Amino acid sequence: MEDKSRSPSPGLDSDLPAGLFVNTYTHSLDEKRRLIIPAVWRELVGGPRRVFVLPGIEVRCLWVYPARELTRRLDKLRKLSVADPDGRRLARALASRSDLVAWDSQGRMRIKDDLLDYAGLQNVVVMVGAFDRFELWSPDEWKRETEQVSEQALEEAIRSIGF
Repeated sequence: MEDKSRSPSPGLDSDLPAGLFVNTYTHSLDEKRRLIIPAVWRELVGGPRRVFVLPGIEVRCLWVYPARELTRRLDKLRKLSVADPDGRRLARALASRSDLVAWDSQGRMRIKDDLLDYAGLQNVVVMVGAFDRFELWSPDEWKRETEQVSEQALEEAIRSIGF
């Protein structure tokens, strides 16, 4: 009989769906340009212990998806006909700019330089939960991004989802 009274980690509920990334963390890249993923987020990624790193769309940041989440999302792309030139271009553009990254036993991952450069990540990285993924921002870009969201817009967004 399974013991449902124990959760995998203090503060985490095993009944939550995988990948509900919340909160904001600030970490530095080490001398080898590795970034430590917070332990709570590593647990949310689960297995396999890999993430896909993609350039953000319309923003200068990186989107980080658990491998199983991005695989689920790519099902739509897989269903496109190989005769569809736009679909092929989209698949090519996305795959060629993305990276599949694992982390080591200390939770460090090494993202390829062209992705780090795309997002302007040089030393300090702001790691932002975005529910189904997390994002990596330079402090300056993150500040610009958050200044664009007014309190009124945030309240309207919260109301629109039923709170």
